[in-house]
Amino acid sequence: MSQELQLQVKPKVAATEALLKREVAFKLKVGFDEIRHIEILKRSIDARQKAVKINLKVAVYIHEDFEQKLPELPDYPNVVNKEEVLIVGAGPAGLFAALKLIEKGLKPIVLERGKDVRARRRDLAAINKFHLVDEDSNYCFGEGGAGTYSDGKLYTRSKKRGDVNAVLKLLVAFGATKNILIDAHPHIGTNKLPKIIASMRETIIAQGGEVRFEAKVTDILIKNQAISGVQLKDGTTINAQKLILATGHSARDIFELLYAKNILIEAKPFALGVRVEHPQSLIDSIQYKCDIRSEYLPPAPYSIVKQVKNRGVYSFCMCPGGIIAPCATSPGEVVTNGWSPSKRDQPTSNSGIAVELKIQDFGNYNQRGPLAAMEFQKQIEQKAWRLAGETQKVPAQKLVDFTQGKLSSHIPKTSYQPGTTSTELSEVFPEFIYKTLQNGFKQFGKSMRGYLTNEAVVHAPESRTSSPVRIPRDAKTLEHPQIKGLYPCGEGAGYAGGIISAAIDGEKCAEQCKTSISNS
Repeated sequence: MSQELQLQVKPKVAATEALLKREVAFKLKVGFDEIRHIEILKRSIDARQKAVKINLKVAVYIHEDFEQKLPELPDYPNVVNKEEVLIVGAGPAGLFAALKLIEKGLKPIVLERGKDVRARRRDLAAINKFHLVDEDSNYCFGEGGAGTYSDGKLYTRSKKRGDVNAVLKLLVAFGATKNILIDAHPHIGTNKLPKIIASMRETIIAQGGEVRFEAKVTDILIKNQAISGVQLKDGTTINAQKLILATGHSARDIFELLYAKNILIEAKPFALGVRVEHPQSLIDSIQYKCDIRSEYLPPAPYSIVKQVKNRGVYSFCMCPGGIIAPCATSPGEVVTNGWSPSKRDQPTSNSGIAVELKIQDFGNYNQRGPLAAMEFQKQIEQKAWRLAGETQKVPAQKLVDFTQGKLSSHIPKTSYQPGTTSTELSEVFPEFIYKTLQNGFKQFGKSMRGYLTNEAVVHAPESRTSSPVRIPRDAKTLEHPQIKGLYPCGEGAGYAGGIISAAIDGEKCAEQCKTSISNS
């Protein structure tokens, strides 16, 4: 028989099969040899007390053998001659939409402005080494979207939006480790995710779908207030009556296109700030209350939220054992983000520290109407580029110096490969953002003793936390209220905030496409 058990154990016990088996046998009052297998179902870390514990939910097999059954791919039909649906963007929203369309018997045609996941690497290297930004192939654009080369975190609070576990199972079926089904904060890692993304693409093509790279959409074709197709940069026209627009939070040209065509869009509040890097050993000592992290514990993350004069300041996309990356999508701007490899084994940790923005903050840019928030974002990124000597170096300041408004005499080497330039970051941001960040960091230092230190370096800006534009849609049909057959989707449309929520949204849009076609 098998039975489930919840228990809290020391890290060494959780990581050692024999010790865990002894603990479980004691809890269940059964013989050590009676237990054939212990399968960990859920795992999380409790570091609230000085002695760190691991929370486990396990299935215990007593006098019963265990048979491992990993998730399998659905039995996808071949859709080569089925009705076509266009998908613009091959990020998680676009790829999961394509797979769901195939499952529903429709043919997806995925149009990706960037390159395939392998070819993207050369363009990322060009940013890091030569400060050259390809506006169609970078950390944000290309197969897999922004998450592929900037971490692959799978944690989401959006559990009411759809079946999170179903998305995780599908990722495991495509090659992700089963640990993403177990860990409270699942993570794949930038070094592992590309292979999974490529496997998804190969499945789409094998089942009769299409995935086209370097296929930048330059126009959305509309006839009688309904989608009739798209036009690509090379002049190619592709006709279709359904279009899932899943272009991600940084596709400014798409927002500009919609605005120029008088297609309804809205300015959306977002968050903007900096990315701060600490030695990982320092974060470990703070979070685990130790001098040296146990070999049985992973590099420690942190999550912190404060209020400064009715404005939220919070950590965002925290990367233990990670690296800060240059994520500009056009020449003439500087943008930061962070990522961790699967082992999270780098000597530094980093996190975005974001300030909550409000619609009224974009008042000076209101002549841009629904693009006001985007323009606000763009101006800060361009200012950072100029302050960095018109390179991909990043304006930087030591953390204590930042809180004191003091220019750092030098910046120690950080993980940001293009390099840093010492700058008073008050020159990068409007005063209200700078002051809010200063006060936020001071509050962080009171909550996390040792956090506020000049061993940490602040990099600016972290500005692509979410889309600065929302493309409205009907709450039930997910169709644009003005254009029939247009399905705004994922982060770029303002309806998701990460890999999992974008994937769920992609599946939902695909299902609504199927419903609309079935009812027509």
